Amino acid sequence: MGGINPYIEQPQVQPPTKPYKLTFLPMNVTIEVDPTKIPYEHNGIPGSILDIALGSGVDIDHACGGVCACSTCHVHIKQGAETINESLEEEDDQLESAPGLTPKSRLACQCVPNGTSDVVVEIPEWNRNLVQEGH
Repeated sequence: MGGINPYIEQPQVQPPTKPYKLTFLPMNVTIEVDPTKIPYEHNGIPGSILDIALGSGVDIDHACGGVCACSTCHVHIKQGAETINESLEEEDDQLESAPGLTPKSRLACQCVPNGTSDVVVEIPEWNRNLVQEGH
C-alpha cells in the first residue's frame, strides 16, 4: 500500500536531495535517511516519516494504511518542523480526533521532510505498539 488516498487533495512535498537524520523518541533511534532509497514502499506518502520509520524497523501504528483516514500515526515534531510540508485540511480534520493533540502534532503518513536539517519526532506513549508479531 502506497499511502495515497485518491479522494483527498495530496500535499505538495519537496523530497530530500541530501542525507539527513531522523530521530524517534523516546526510544532514541536515529536513522540516516538516504534520499536515493526513498520510497521504502511501505505506508504513507513516499518519503513520509511513516514510510521511513516502517522501512527502518520503527513501528508506528497506522490503522488506515497511511492514507490520511485516521489519526493513529499521530506524532509530535520536536525539531525540524520547518523542513516538513504544510498540513492540509484533510490532515487537520483527522488530527482533531487524536488524543494528546499539541501545536506540533502531525500525521506521520502525511509529512515529508525536505532534508535541509535533521528531524526529531516523538511517538506518543499511547501510540507505541509494544506487541510485535513473529515473522
